[in-house]
Parts: sequence; C-alpha cells; structure tokens
Amino acid sequence: MFTVADSKWMAHALRLAERGLYTTSPNPRVGCVLVKNGAMIGEGWHQFAGEPHAEVHALRAAGEAAHGTTAYLTLEPCSHHGRTPPCVNALIQAGVARVVVAVQDPNPQVAGAGIKQLRAAGITVDVGLMESAAQELNLGFFSRMTRGTPWLRCKIAMSLDGGTALHNGTSKWITSEVARQDVQHWRARSCAVLTGIGTVLADDPQLNVRAFAKEEDAPLPVKNGQEGLPRVRQPLRVLLDSKLKLPLIAKILHHPSSSPAREGESFPLIYTATHNEQKISALENLGAQVVILPNAEGRVDLRAVLRDLAARGCNEILLEAGSKLNGAFLHAGMIDEFVLYIAPQLLGDMARGIAQLGELTALDQRVELNWRDVRNVGKDLRVVARVQKGSNV
Repeated sequence: MFTVADSKWMAHALRLAERGLYTTSPNPRVGCVLVKNGAMIGEGWHQFAGEPHAEVHALRAAGEAAHGTTAYLTLEPCSHHGRTPPCVNALIQAGVARVVVAVQDPNPQVAGAGIKQLRAAGITVDVGLMESAAQELNLGFFSRMTRGTPWLRCKIAMSLDGGTALHNGTSKWITSEVARQDVQHWRARSCAVLTGIGTVLADDPQLNVRAFAKEEDAPLPVKNGQEGLPRVRQPLRVLLDSKLKLPLIAKILHHPSSSPAREGESFPLIYTATHNEQKISALENLGAQVVILPNAEGRVDLRAVLRDLAARGCNEILLEAGSKLNGAFLHAGMIDEFVLYIAPQLLGDMARGIAQLGELTALDQRVELNWRDVRNVGKDLRVVARVQKGSNV
C-alpha cells in the first residue's frame, strides 16, 4: 500500500513534528507535508497550543497549488472545534486528493472521525505508515487519552554502583555540568516537573527550565520563525507534601531573584493530605495552588495526583525526587520510563539508592526494564529504560 516515496515524505513530516517537541502541550506534536508530482509544495508543523495546526501551515504555504496533492500527516486530522477550526475541513476545502496518516488520533473527540470525513468527501486515505514512530513522538498524549494519566518519566543522577547521595544526604554534584545541562531538555519537553517534600527540604530546587550554555543548545524554537531569543514554555512545578512542611521561603515559591519570570513560568501546584487551613492560606497568598488528595494512609494519593494532572492537560511528567517517592511510584506501578545519568564513580554501600523498594525475597519481585537508548553525555553515561509492564515489586 505504501511506496518508498510515501516513506520518504512521512519521515520528513515526522521530523517537522519533532520541532514542536517542547511547545505544543497539551496538544500533540504533528507534522504535515503536501506533495504533488513528486515535489513538496508545502510543509508545516504545530508550533504552539492555540495556534494553527500543522495542516493549516502547510496549506497556507502551498496556496492554490494544494489542489490535487497528497498530504502526509503524522496524526489523523482533527474533526472537532477546539481553540482552532477542524483541520479536516481545511483539507477537504483545499481539494487534497490523498491523505496518508501515520496513526489514528486517540482523542475520543476524533478517534477515526477525521478519517471518516475525508473518505466521505471522496479523498483516498491510507493509515498506518510509520505508526510506531508517530506514537513515540506523542507517547504522553496517547497515555493521557487512553489511560487517563500522563507518561511518567523518572530522572535520576547516580554513581556506577547506584548511589544517588551520600549517607548524610550530600548529592551535589554526582554528575557533570554537561549532564545537568542535558536534563534541561527533558524538563523543557515535560508538561510538569514533580518532586517530593524531602527533595525540597534537602536541595531547595527551582524545578524550572534554566538557561542553556549556548543559545544554539536551547531546544525551544523561535516563535513563528522570527529572529530573536527562543520562546520558553516553562513546565508546571508540582510538589507532593503530605503534611505541608514546605518552608515559605523555599525557592519553588519564588521566582529567581536574578532573572524575571519567563513565559509560562508558574507558581507551584502542591498536593497534600492535610487540612491545615492556616498553612494553605499562607501558601496561596504566595501564589501556590494547594490540592488536598489524601489516601487511606494519610499520605498523598499518587494515582489521584496523576489523574488530576491529566485533567489539567499534562501529557509528560518528569519525576525528580528521592528514593522514597521513587519507590512509592514504582510500588504503585506508575513509572513508565527512567532517564539515568550514570557517573563514572563509586559511592559505596552506605550511599542512598535509586528507590526504596524494601526487601525483595524472590527474583520475580524485581522491576524489569527494557533498554531504549544508551549514550555518552560528557563524561557520564545516559541510559533511557522503560519499565516492563507487569513488572511488580
């Protein structure tokens, strides 16, 4: 059904879609290429939520020449009115002859309706070319639409023997500056960065996307292709604090004094299990939003947190926490992926580990992982590994 040329143009559409890696949330990353007589006459990608989708950019570039083209789309065109009109209507009105779709949209508001409308208009539609690559580009969006929870990615800096901090809590710095710079890309693509109160009390992090060492290293594209500094979309900063121990002077409650708030930078969202009205009022006066979500044990309900973040439009979450919270999410079966920065050093058997899992008494209790990517980042090693579903502790 698909030709070599089809594969060539879909691959290009996927590269275009990747340009929106850091900016499209809560929308998916989508690319579109219009081809006629073997030549590309229009291309586009979804750049920012609330702005035109990939198809509209490509159709505008092609103009009247869009009539009779083949459109290569990394995701089924939307068929519903959101913040922008349905793209399926634009494709039909432009007179596109054929549409090649990588993957069907998992959004229940679309879910095949766009494809159905195209075919009803007499347009040839072929679906499934490079489907896995298109899903991979939007794994958080697919997770939110099909599971009702975001994709949870856990970032850990560690020694070769699995230590994340000395026994006394010292952890700055295990990995190199190059590795810490690389982390900014994972933060930038995430809808939210999540941590626990233990990490805040120990390290007082800001949890934002900070400046890149060189402008060309910054992952965020310039708005509308204009010259100037990249447009930064800051992730939502999320804290789990069951007993509201957060100090009112914590950095997470205040913008860095050395620089103004960047676009999209927000004050934190705090999940707690306590009804301490006085502390909640003090936090809200500083701009924080406090949500009470207790479980039966009097701690924050982790699954309820992820469902709430999904309802807020979060596709990908970056977990940057200590071994206790990492272990809790692992026990609950909620971590999808690890990003491990492994430094060429040993911290010894008294160092703090990756996750508190308790004693495992049988090998079938272990957490199984699937390698996804291994590469050098400066002097450190970066390993991306996914939790094998059905793996329980």
